[in-house]
Amino acid sequence: MDNIEGVTVAVAGSQIEADLIVGMLRSNGLRAIALADAAGGLDPALAVTDGVQVQVNPSDEETARALLADAERNAE
Repeated sequence: MDNIEGVTVAVAGSQIEADLIVGMLRSNGLRAIALADAAGGLDPALAVTDGVQVQVNPSDEETARALLADAERNAE
């Protein structure tokens, strides 16, 4: 797993959505991870109710937020 001090830049509704966001951020040169509390895999529904956090390094936060905002605008 990536070793980063994370800042949450997005909360996705599913692991798949979080993985897509992480992939987009990584394809733009940022280090990103998806974190979900699923009780160690015993209760995957927790990730749905609590969301899946997408985190980046603090130094990448501004760039990540700009990329996410741009992606959101392009999705409309």
